[in-house]
Amino acid sequence: MRSYPLYIIILLCLLILIVDVVAFYWLLSIIKLITSPFFKTLIYILFWLFTIALISSIIFLKINVNAFNPHRKQLISSWLYGLVISSLIPKFIFIIFSTILNITNTYLSETVSLIVVVFLGLIAGFLPFLIIVYSIFRALYRFKTHKVVVRFKKLEKDLEGLKIVHISDLHLGSFNFRYHILDRAILTINELKPDFIFFTGDLVNNYAWELKGWSTVFKQLKATTGKFAVLGNHDYGDYSTWKTEKVKLTNQEILHYFFKKIDFKLLLNTSELVKFKNTNIAIVGVENWGLPPFKQYGDLQKALHNVPKGVFKILLSHDPSHWSKEVLDETNIALTLSGHTHGMQAGISIKSKKWSPIKYKYKHWAGLYKIKQQYLYVNRGLGWLGYPGRLGMRPEITFITFKKSS
Repeated sequence: MRSYPLYIIILLCLLILIVDVVAFYWLLSIIKLITSPFFKTLIYILFWLFTIALISSIIFLKINVNAFNPHRKQLISSWLYGLVISSLIPKFIFIIFSTILNITNTYLSETVSLIVVVFLGLIAGFLPFLIIVYSIFRALYRFKTHKVVVRFKKLEKDLEGLKIVHISDLHLGSFNFRYHILDRAILTINELKPDFIFFTGDLVNNYAWELKGWSTVFKQLKATTGKFAVLGNHDYGDYSTWKTEKVKLTNQEILHYFFKKIDFKLLLNTSELVKFKNTNIAIVGVENWGLPPFKQYGDLQKALHNVPKGVFKILLSHDPSHWSKEVLDETNIALTLSGHTHGMQAGISIKSKKWSPIKYKYKHWAGLYKIKQQYLYVNRGLGWLGYPGRLGMRPEITFITFKKSS
């Protein structure tokens, strides 16, 4: 998890306090309906107790960040993140609705106005809260299989019907060693009987110790032809402080070895020529390549160095921004697979329609994109990071089938 500067933490706490003060002001108009002084006092105490506890916890974690072991710090940070979101958003919406209702109800009687404010104001506050709770406790592990057909004009007969499972952004540290959670995902993937399984980075949040016990789970994954992987920005340990460079390097070596244990070929600016039926396919994998502030370890030209020009190419590159910068029109790579964005873990996805705030940062952020005869698929991620929930962006297993277009 990234460590935010103290001034950011102070501004966040100030924002929480301001929102709570305004929300409490509007809440007072609703509390008028309660006649019991005891219950009124109880509501006041609970409201401000939560606020004080949340702000105190955030400040305490920041000041004592070095006193926690990385595992505990990661866990506490994620759940504090969830509490902040589930507190701020409903209250903010409640404030907006209450303000609007107060203005529009100026000409109504006081009693009618109060009833309207209470009814609609509470709905405006509680509905978002319930949705956020659902996203944390229910939707977070409701894995969804996106079935995609990719059509190529020039496709070898042997490659028609080729089946790929694409997964990304596991962030295993967020699962807190609850191995059973991925049982359904593993079963789903194996039932698809893929020819290839591709993983496009962010296996961990930061540390190799997050991998403990997971090899048994991922060794169950089956593909008839091959399993390949690349690294994501979180796999390099760049968001942590290391005692020495050697310790960081050892962390990397353990992570690399993990892929070997689970029978995945890790591609580090390299490629692998694989025979599928009687046709060769080049599986090309680059290290993480992202726009600043993300580092650019990837070297596409190095990865393509020994790849025959006419062979069908599939590129694994964690960050989708790489596609438009170095792949599109610059190469003849037919299909690029990426992850990284998570679909922001929040948005709207209904059939072919999708929207998320992340689209204002990434042009290509979820699903299939095509320009001329080159495709990009961006996986929404199978795990999670930061906010422990998914709202309208369920964790994804992508199932891609090749077809020849007429």
